[in-house]
Amino acid sequence: MTQRLNAFQTAPEAYKAMLGLQEYVNQSQLEHSLLELVKIRASQINRCAYCLHMHIGDARKAGESEARINLLSAWEESELYTPRERAALRWTEELTHVADRSPSDEAFAELREHFSEKDCVDLSVAIGMINLWNRINCGFRTRHPQDRRREAAAA
Repeated sequence: MTQRLNAFQTAPEAYKAMLGLQEYVNQSQLEHSLLELVKIRASQINRCAYCLHMHIGDARKAGESEARINLLSAWEESELYTPRERAALRWTEELTHVADRSPSDEAFAELREHFSEKDCVDLSVAIGMINLWNRINCGFRTRHPQDRRREAAAA
């Protein structure tokens, strides 16, 4: 698959603005491990190889277990995730699939059991950001490092 263009070189102002909002998310009170799970789950749904490569690596570096990473696409079938993480993952799926259906009252009620109002907003911004990163990287076919290394070795 050929990269269509480098969005961040083409529009550095957009990249800078995205980084500013990402920094807001990074400075929130939400746990780093939770944010990485959310990023991986949204990237799985959106099929973003670039973001999956990045965030699975980040999760491993932060000490996330292989079992939890590997089972994330089936989190509802596993007891490896806390009730708080489950609420965040459900909300991630609800917001990532918003074009298909409105986020449910049940998912929001579950979210509110485990998160303050501010944390609900911050989590929703985090979910929005990973969906934006996914759309930019999928849309322009940003190459992840494994593809780049394979391409260089073949040349």
